[in-house]
Amino acid sequence: MDRASQAAVEPANRAQPSYTFPLTVVTALFFMWGLLTSLNDILIPHLKSVYNLTYVQAMMVNLAFFSGYFLLSIPAGALIRRIGYKAGAVTGLAVCAVGAALFYPAATSVYALFLFALFVLAAGITILQVAANPYVTALGAPATASSRLNLTQAFNSLGTVVGPPVGGILILSHMTEAADPANMSAAERLAQAQAVQGPYLGLAATLAILAILFAVIRLPIIRDDDAGPAKGSIFSQKRLMLGVTAIFLYVGAEVSIGSFLINYMGDPGIAGFTAETGAKYVAYYWGGAMVGRFIGSAVMRTISPGKVLAFNAAACIALLVATTFGHGHFAMWAVLLVGLFNSIMFPTIFSMSVHELGPLTSQGSGLLVMAIAGGAVVPVIQAQAADMIGLQTSFLVPAACYAFILYFGAKYARMYVDVKAV
Repeated sequence: MDRASQAAVEPANRAQPSYTFPLTVVTALFFMWGLLTSLNDILIPHLKSVYNLTYVQAMMVNLAFFSGYFLLSIPAGALIRRIGYKAGAVTGLAVCAVGAALFYPAATSVYALFLFALFVLAAGITILQVAANPYVTALGAPATASSRLNLTQAFNSLGTVVGPPVGGILILSHMTEAADPANMSAAERLAQAQAVQGPYLGLAATLAILAILFAVIRLPIIRDDDAGPAKGSIFSQKRLMLGVTAIFLYVGAEVSIGSFLINYMGDPGIAGFTAETGAKYVAYYWGGAMVGRFIGSAVMRTISPGKVLAFNAAACIALLVATTFGHGHFAMWAVLLVGLFNSIMFPTIFSMSVHELGPLTSQGSGLLVMAIAGGAVVPVIQAQAADMIGLQTSFLVPAACYAFILYFGAKYARMYVDVKAV
């Protein structure tokens, strides 16, 4: 381990540090924000029905949620540098709890209040992301950082697997009893909107309990100040800047695909599923990401992360071409299989981008988390394409995003060339 990474973690006991407990604890954060993020895929068709929205209007859910990453990531990085990673995690969980609780009054108000609640929720998750991702990369050897981050992100994916079917049962099941969205009365709309109150109050309570638990447990301390001299400004780090672009496009593609899955599978030419049935199949998309991260964690101990990233990006492009031009269940399973190859992308791009940043790691992490705002932009672009040229053809939009990720992986395919020796 080089001096920068060695100094990044200062455990209370300087003997031979064991990172099993802190990694286990931080994994709970990954699970929770995965669950919270995947519930947006349930909210979009639900609110589209309740408020009789167009695709573009419904995608304001993603715009409100992911714009929080863009606006708040750099302030979150500054906050964490001031109060520390552990206090940052506690703060993030508390803000998330407030955002989830705001869904209760939103359900008796207007669509805009739902969007505000989502923005607050995203603010909390942004703080968690800025704190947790670099924390995991610091807890061990640099060459296995991608493997480690993929392992913890696998539990993030577990949260995304749990979210859609549970949300479908608790929220979307009410849609089958509703009248045509265009003809619903005010009372019917209110009843449909209130379906989110119970689930999100439960989430608010869970997040508050987690915040208390994180406040009382002991974790190793990350110190960026001991990581050696900075090498230029943060914006002069070419690999980081390319990584920021790659994260922006990856998250945009992943979220955009997930946001349209229920409507896509509802097409009679694809599967003709109801919204509730489609929600169950969304779990395969996110479940593939979970399985792929466990596999990727093992594979990247012997194969360069850049090579694995490039291969997976090429597979996503091929699958989305099949999704665009295929029919029936073949096209449906092609798009669901994209989740498997999405799996390693975020943690791999992240760990490659912050490698050897030294004291710039916190700033770099903030920029990378800010790039998650791609989840607000790309879905709107695909929504515009769906409204203009059709939903199925619009899947070429995320396919174009993966082309840049293929380039990024190929460009840095030789990073960690000594990975087999680690």
